[in-house]
Amino acid sequence: MRHYKATKVVIITEKLIFEGVARIIEEAGASGYTMVTAGGKGSRGMRSTTGRASVVDAFTNVKIEVITASKEMAEAIADTVAETYFDNYSGVTYLEEVEILRPHKF
Repeated sequence: MRHYKATKVVIITEKLIFEGVARIIEEAGASGYTMVTAGGKGSRGMRSTTGRASVVDAFTNVKIEVITASKEMAEAIADTVAETYFDNYSGVTYLEEVEILRPHKF
């Protein structure tokens, strides 16, 4: 099988802003994304994926991954998310060059 180059955007942030981040991703033209619960430790302290009461579910972290057909789209998503949210919410964003099998999906 042939492999094709693409760029993956990874956004780790608060679940509280997930809908807004998803809207930015969709408005940029991405075909989809994957979101999973995330935990870890960073400059704002420890974030756990277990042991939280359901009433504070919005304060857990999520990891959102978006594979884009172009680096320009990936950069636009990362920049817009950071400019819109990261002054007031915790977040990390990075880009990775990846290889994909079905480019028509992205």
